[in-house]
Amino acid sequence: MPIFSAETLRKFSESLLEAGGAQHDEATTVADSLVQANLRGHDSHGVMRLPSYIERVQSGGIKSGAKLDVVHEAASALVCDGNWGFGQVLSQELTKRLIEKAGETGIACGTLRQSAHIGRLGEYAEMAAEHGMIAIVCANTHGAAQRVAPVGGKRPRLGTNPLCIGVPGGEEGPFLLDFGTSATAEGKVRVKRIGGAECPPGWLLDPDGQPTCDPNKLYGDPPGTILPMGGDQAYKGFGLAFMIEMLCGGLSGGQCAYPNPPAPVGNCAFFIVIAPQTFGEDGHLAQEVRQLEQYVRSVPKIDESATITLPGDPERRVYEDRVQSGISLDDGNWQALVDLATSLGVEAPSAT
Repeated sequence: MPIFSAETLRKFSESLLEAGGAQHDEATTVADSLVQANLRGHDSHGVMRLPSYIERVQSGGIKSGAKLDVVHEAASALVCDGNWGFGQVLSQELTKRLIEKAGETGIACGTLRQSAHIGRLGEYAEMAAEHGMIAIVCANTHGAAQRVAPVGGKRPRLGTNPLCIGVPGGEEGPFLLDFGTSATAEGKVRVKRIGGAECPPGWLLDPDGQPTCDPNKLYGDPPGTILPMGGDQAYKGFGLAFMIEMLCGGLSGGQCAYPNPPAPVGNCAFFIVIAPQTFGEDGHLAQEVRQLEQYVRSVPKIDESATITLPGDPERRVYEDRVQSGISLDDGNWQALVDLATSLGVEAPSAT
């Protein structure tokens, strides 16, 4: 299992993206976004995405050089069309604009349609937290990439529809809750498939609605499905995904899920950025966050070896380890990147 420093992977990713048709500034932004996801343990949103991104650039699905178009603007709102550009580039630009608006009006809401995959939602909540602001971000799959069936169903109807809520002020950094509304992200299933590994129990159903650990079943004809989040109460996970579907596809002017969808195309997204001082005395949120964190972390433990985990803690733990030890890639996913590099005439780096 090869291991690479973040900087090595970043430079390699930039080279692959540029060779594959991305402009230099796009390659820099997207490469950094993907590697930052790997550093935080979100490998499903990391460099394993490069082959699909570049294939879509070369087929015209991702438009290199596409800019964020503002379709409608109000004091606290932005409705934007991404023209099928790189999702990380578009979403960073939209988040910056919403941070500026929230600084003026207290709260700002934005939507994005016709965007390629926007990556890890926590990235945009982190941007807001750097300015002392709260962020809520969710996304659907623009009506395509249907992977999740409702409870009792055996055909997919929705995407994995992630949600992120970020609040600044923790002792070690912002609190970031960033998760898909399904039992796992589709990208994690794809990582297993490329790496030739089985999925854990509880992730997938086969086309007959029976539990399976075979990642290939998700991509068959007919397809299998990813289970909704929630275990015995999975209708709650699917219900959350259903509400996100309407917010993202409906409000953005994009698309909700529909029959006979195409192959994955990208995301519609819904963003809210909030300046806390608008809603209370200056410093009140930070004070309450501090006392809440201290109170929760001080809970008596069932077992003294147990670790109390709050939103953002898992990512911080993985980040600290991977900054020091490097980012490991399984042999299958690394070989996919080596094959891509060979096809593009890019030299692959050696593992550390």
